[in-house]
Amino acid sequence: MSTSKLLETDFLADLLIFLQQAPTPFHAVTVMSQRLAAAGFIELKEGDSWTLTAGKAYFSTRNGSSIVAFVYGHDALLDSGIHMVGAHTDSPCLKVKPQPELVRKGYFQLGVEVYGGALLNPWFDRDLSLAGRVSYRTASGSLGNILIDYERAIACVPSLAIHLDRDANKNRTINAQKDIPPILMQVDAAARPDFRALLQQQVQAQYPGLDIDAVLDFELSFYDVQPPALIGFNNDFLASARLDNLLSCYIELQALIASDRQFSSLMICNDHEEVGSASACGAQGPMLKDFLLRLLPDAELRARVIDRSLMISVDNAHGIHPNFSDKHDANHGPELNRGPVIKINANQRYASNSETSAHFRYLCELESVPVQAFVTRTDLGCGSTIGPITATEVGVASLDIGVPTFAMHSTRELAGARDPHYLYRVLCRFVNSRIPKS
Repeated sequence: MSTSKLLETDFLADLLIFLQQAPTPFHAVTVMSQRLAAAGFIELKEGDSWTLTAGKAYFSTRNGSSIVAFVYGHDALLDSGIHMVGAHTDSPCLKVKPQPELVRKGYFQLGVEVYGGALLNPWFDRDLSLAGRVSYRTASGSLGNILIDYERAIACVPSLAIHLDRDANKNRTINAQKDIPPILMQVDAAARPDFRALLQQQVQAQYPGLDIDAVLDFELSFYDVQPPALIGFNNDFLASARLDNLLSCYIELQALIASDRQFSSLMICNDHEEVGSASACGAQGPMLKDFLLRLLPDAELRARVIDRSLMISVDNAHGIHPNFSDKHDANHGPELNRGPVIKINANQRYASNSETSAHFRYLCELESVPVQAFVTRTDLGCGSTIGPITATEVGVASLDIGVPTFAMHSTRELAGARDPHYLYRVLCRFVNSRIPKS
C-alpha cells in the first residue's frame, strides 16, 4: 500500500503510459485492475460471497469495461460517510460492425458504426490501429474472451483530394455510412477476406499458447496510434486520444491508491456514458447500487451513510478556445492550466449545487489550487455526465467537475499539463479528510 502522493513530473510521465495502455474501455479496466492489485487492493468477483473488513481495500469489475474500487476506512461509515469519485471509461470512436467485410475497387475495408458523439473530421488521414475484446471457441467446445491490440497502424481513412471536392474547405459534410470505412489492404477484386479468420491469426500471434478453434464475435474499436505527448513551446499542453475521460479515471485511480485508509472512499468508472449510460455496467445501471447494497444490506443504515457521503463526478470541461471564444458565456470560460472546473447547469445536466460546489472550493483552498466555473451559454445546449445519473440512482449529494480541455470528442484532445496534477492533489485531500456537513 502506498499513501504518498506522486510528484507532478512522475504523475505526468505515468499518465502518458496509462493513456497509451488503454485504447479501449476493456484495456483501461484491465490496467486499472492491475494497478489496484499491485497497490494491495483485493479483487472481488460479483458471483462470489463477500466479506469486507475495515482497513482493507477492494475492487470489482463488470463486463470487463466498468470498475468499482473501495477503500474500507478505519472510521465507522456512519461517522464519516463514503468519499465517492466517479468517471467513465468510454470515448467516442469507430466500432467495427458484426459483418464488416467490404471489398471495393480492390481495397479491403471494414464497415464501422460511430460510437457516441464523435467529431468525425479528425478521423481522416490518421494512422489507425484496432483493439478490443474477442470472444472465441476452443477445440473442446468451451468459450472464452481475450483482449487484443494490433498496436501498429493497420488502417486509414483517406480524405478525398481537394481537386475532386473544391468546396471541401467551405461546406464539407460526412456521410457516416459511406465516407468513413477504413481501408486495411489491397486484395484481388474477387477476394472475400474473412475478418474473423484474420482476428484468429492476431489472437494466436498475441497469445501463442491459447487454444482457439474459431472467433465467434468481437467488440473492436479503431484508434489513432499517435502516442500521448507533452507539447507546446514550453510543454504547456497534454495531447492525447481519449482524454475524455481516461484522464479523469487515472486521476481518481491515483487518488484512491494514495488514500491513508482513515476514511472510506470509493471510485466508480462506468462504461457507456457516451451513449447514455443505460446498460448493466453504465451509470444508469445497478452496478454502484449493487455494491452499496452488499456493503450495507440494512436499508436504514445505508440511507444514513449515503446522507453523510459525497460524490465527485469527474469529466472534462470545455476550455475557452481562443479562436472561438464567442462559444462561451463571457464570465464562464475556463482556461487551460488555471485549475479544475466546477460545472453548473440550472436544468440539472450537471449535479453541482451551492453546497457541494462550496465543499470542492474549500478543498481547493486547502491545497492552494486555483478553481474555475463553467456554465454553458444560455442559448446553447448542454452535455451531461454520470453525475446527475448517479445522484438520481443512489441519492447521494453530488457535484460535477473536470479538467478544461480543447477538441473534446476528437481523435486527439488537448488539456493543460498542470491541471491534472492540480486535480489529483484536490482529490487526494478529499479522500483523506472528513466530509463537512451543515
